[in-house]
Amino acid sequence: MTDTTTAASHTSQPPRRRFRLASRRACLRLLVVFAALALLALLAYARQLNMPGRPMTGPLPTLTSAQHATAERLRDDVISLCDAFPHRSVFDPVTYNASADFLRAQLADTGLDVHTEPVPGPIQDSRNISVEIRGTTAPEQVIIVGAHYDTEENTPGADDNASGVAAVLELARRLKDATPDRTIRLILFANEEALHFGTPAMGSFLHARDAKARGEDVRAMISVEMIGYFDDTPGSQQYPKPLSLLYPDTGDFIAVVGNLSSTTLTRRAARVMRDANTVPVYGAALPASVPGIAWSDHSSFWRHDYPAIMLTDTSFFRNPHYHTPRDTPDTLDYDRMARVLDAVEALVRDLASND
Repeated sequence: MTDTTTAASHTSQPPRRRFRLASRRACLRLLVVFAALALLALLAYARQLNMPGRPMTGPLPTLTSAQHATAERLRDDVISLCDAFPHRSVFDPVTYNASADFLRAQLADTGLDVHTEPVPGPIQDSRNISVEIRGTTAPEQVIIVGAHYDTEENTPGADDNASGVAAVLELARRLKDATPDRTIRLILFANEEALHFGTPAMGSFLHARDAKARGEDVRAMISVEMIGYFDDTPGSQQYPKPLSLLYPDTGDFIAVVGNLSSTTLTRRAARVMRDANTVPVYGAALPASVPGIAWSDHSSFWRHDYPAIMLTDTSFFRNPHYHTPRDTPDTLDYDRMARVLDAVEALVRDLASND
């Protein structure tokens, strides 16, 4: 009896050694999981956020005479749009159509053939306006650079987006005699702003949809979206959380923004523009759900499975005049816009090279 009770008593003791062993194994598994997650986070940072090359630092070099001339042309184009056509919106159809006529004439002055593309809309029909520099060795492969020319209702839209339009006009002047391997298509898009954004009434959506239907091999799309506002004051640059922990808080740079599917293009763009060494450049390839990442014409191309990026001064994350009547030509920095234009030209030429 005593022996039986004792045996039962020993049997009922908790298996402490086994329990400790299982806990160690569980801890080890947790450590492995956390290590794997940390590694994935590090890889994601290295790939999606840490762009190749080094951003420019220190004082900007003195403008060259060519950059001075570019700055003046950019200023003239922005002022012409904002002064003569201050409300380029479907809610002011007369001004909107007149601005399209003006831009068509500006592109025609380069000597390139101008193509217009009807854009039906819920209030009135609009049009995309484009020119092409035909590729030599791979003309079926297309590089698209675009900027929307419409504005938010009752705003002059100097930064948003006369700055982008001026950049496309300047690229047309510079590239008109180029002989790229791939075809370069420069487009001024209708209907990017409110009422149309995110719908098939966007000019960029229509163009991307029809390009996909034609089976076009669009290798890259660049949306030039607000590139004229800079602020050297610490704390002038904001971000969606937690990106503020990773990027500078001074709004003196240009950003290259892509989604996860456009990571390779984003990284290439950041590297080429940094190598141009004309302006600080930062970049990120992030989920399209992050606020601001998808808010321009490049998102239309994502929706049709084309790689696309946005070049931007980050709009409302920096510019306090965004979508207000205060978005006027005198608030822009044309010298820095000229520097940005040099970097953009380098990028377009690089992408159009079939190396």
